[in-house]
Order: sequence, then C-alpha cells, then structure tokens
Amino acid sequence: MASDLLSIGLSGAKAARIGLDVTAQNISNAGTDGYVRRAIGLAEVASTGYNQNVRDVSLSGVRVERIVRNADAFRQSEVRRTGAETARANAEVKGLGNIESALEQSGVYPAITGFESALQKLKEDPVDTSLRASVIEAARTMTATFQIASKEMDAVGKGLQFEAADGVTQINRIAGELARTNLRLARAADASSDQTALLDQRDKLLADLSQYGDIGTTLAQDGSVTVTLGSTSPATTLVSGGSTTALALTTAADGTVDYTLGGTPLALAGGSLAGQQQALDKLAQLRGDLDGLAGSIVTTVNSTQGGGTDRDGNPGANLLSGSSAATIALATGDPAKIATAPSGAPKNSRDASNLDALRSALSTADPAGKMDAILFDISATVSGRTVTRDALATISDAAKTALAAQTGVDLDAEGVNLVRYQQAFQASGRVMQVAASIFDSLLQIR
Repeated sequence: MASDLLSIGLSGAKAARIGLDVTAQNISNAGTDGYVRRAIGLAEVASTGYNQNVRDVSLSGVRVERIVRNADAFRQSEVRRTGAETARANAEVKGLGNIESALEQSGVYPAITGFESALQKLKEDPVDTSLRASVIEAARTMTATFQIASKEMDAVGKGLQFEAADGVTQINRIAGELARTNLRLARAADASSDQTALLDQRDKLLADLSQYGDIGTTLAQDGSVTVTLGSTSPATTLVSGGSTTALALTTAADGTVDYTLGGTPLALAGGSLAGQQQALDKLAQLRGDLDGLAGSIVTTVNSTQGGGTDRDGNPGANLLSGSSAATIALATGDPAKIATAPSGAPKNSRDASNLDALRSALSTADPAGKMDAILFDISATVSGRTVTRDALATISDAAKTALAAQTGVDLDAEGVNLVRYQQAFQASGRVMQVAASIFDSLLQIR
C-alpha cells in the first residue's frame, strides 16, 4: 500500500506542477497578441492489481491527458469572416476618400464657373482688352485645375495599386508561413506545448491572412489547415499541407487591377485587396467622366470659336487644345483671339452675337453641372460606404469580443488556479510523506 501511495502522490505532484506551469504561461502571455488560454485535461490512472488478475484493478493516481486550448473554431471563423469584410470596407473608404479629396481640392468646379463668369463679364464690352485678358486667365486656370485633378487622381491610383501589390506579396508570404506551420504540426506530438504554440501560430496567420482576402479553411486531425482564397466557384486552394499556390496581380490600361491564383482568375469579396480593387474601379469610372467633361469643354469652345471672328477681324481660332483632363490646355494666350463677333464682322466689332452663342453652347453642355454631378457621385459613394463600414466594424468588434471572452486570459481566474494547483502540489507532497512514514514503520516491525 505504501508503494501505491508514493506513486499516487508522485503523479498528483507532477500534474499539479504542470498545472502551475500552464497557469504561469497564461499569466505571462495575458497581453500577447494571438495567444489562446491553455488549461490542462486530467485523467485517472488505473492499472491491474498485484495478483495479476485483470479484474483486480488498483488505482494509481492521475495523469495530464492533454493541454486544452480554449478556442472555438466557429467563433474564430466568424472573426475572420467579419474581419475580412471590415478590411474590405476600410480599404475602399480610404481609397474613395482620397479620390474625393483629389477632385475637390483641385478646384475644377469653381474654375469652370469662373470661366463662365468671365465670359459673361466680357459681354459688357467685347473689345475691352482687360476683360478679354480675364477670360484668357480664367481659361488658363480652368485647364490647369483639370490637369491637377488628373495628376492627383493618378497619384491616388498609383497608391492603391502599390497597396494592392503589397497585399499580394503579404498573402504569398503568409501562405508560405502557413505551409511551414502545417509541416511542423504534422510532426508535433499530440497535447504537447509545441503543438499548442503551433496552433496559436496557425490561427494568428489565418487571422492576418483574412485581412487581405476572404478565406475558407478546412482543419485536419493533426491541426494542419487547407486554405482557399476568394469567392470563385469552385474554390481555389491557396495552401494545402506544405504546398502553396502563388497569387498574382495584373494592372489594366485604365488602372484597374485583377487577381489570379495559380494562373486562374480570382474574384475577391473580402479583405483589403477587394476594397482596393473596388476603389480603383470607381477611380477609372470617375477619370473617364472627368476626361469626357474636359473633352466636351474643348469641343464646345473651339467649335463656337470657329464660327466667329476675333477682335482683329480674323476667323476664330481654337482657344483650347487637348481631349482629356490630362491634356486640356490653353491653345493661345492672346486676348484678341477670342471670337466674340459673328463670322465676317469687321475689326473691333462690338457685335457679341458669337460670344452669346458660346455662352449658350456652354449652358447647353452644362460643364459646371456635370462637374457637380461628378463631385456628388464620389461624395455620395463615400458617405454610403462609410455607413456600411461602420456597421461592419460593429459586427466585427462583437465577434472579436465574443472570441476574446473565450480565448483571453482572465488574471483573476488564473490567480485562483495558482492557489488551487499549489494546494494540490502540497497535498500530493503530504501524501508522499505519509507513504514514506508508513513504509519506514513497516520496516521497523520486528
């Protein structure tokens, strides 16, 4: 009996020591990002009796059966899903906000209205040099603001393309890390501290990956994971065991981007890559609208100019050049070249009928109204996407809170565990002391 007490006490002391180690590990990693709280799973140890009779069972103490990670796969999946949607919304709103700033700060709208106002002022005295110079300067300002808007939008596009390319690089890097983690998990012993650390690493990599794209996961018995990327059907595998499939990015002539996984076109519905792709699509549409507006102004002004006579009695020449926001420019800086008089009018004619025709043509083309519509389009889009982003962020935060309540370390609970395992260790030590005392007493019997 004394021998049994010694083995039982020893097993209890070992289990309590491991419990203390795990509790200390939890406390020391309470603030570690991605750490999942551990607990020990205990099991009773039983063996056959002394008489070698299998039906004669003698209890032999306790053993640590496994180290348990307090992580729920469903909640982790929900955090990744909602996190991917929020990351997409954040990236899209950020890109759209930069586009909105580029258009508003360039001052295209006030420059267009300024040009129209200068033409209206010229009506007072069509041959006045200062009024004509004001029209030329207003036209110069208008073309400059179009060029500034184009350059700013190009800068926003390049920034979004750079971020998307970096996201592709990060996905390929994280996929490589996951593949290596899978190989290590396949070799790790069950319930070992090494395995739990690898599982933490796996979950952290999956969480990081979900920030760039929407992923699907399938867990194997040994803890390794197979990862699919995107919403393409059938799903395309990014990581399987120790192998990965490369993600690539292609940029179209209009600045939009597309993704391929292993050479197969990939559609992303979540993650920052999807948000940047959507922002670039909107940028391409707005750039087309702005180019169309610039080309319309050039065509309207020049066609009306060609139907009139300038101050020197010459046929009206082009006032503007170019066909897009990037190329629109002032074709002449000579105020006398503004064709305010009708065709065939003499030099210094005060007949402003062609100027009226130009103002009427601009009123019909309504460049200020079209520019206002462009600004309203991006402003309304940003406003709507911001509301969506905030709603998604609330859902994502709720999912993270629910997961943290399960996987996070509660220092109060860990403090209780310290006392509990310390008392268990001391009690097991006392059992071994009693067993030693009994054994000594038996030896002293004469």
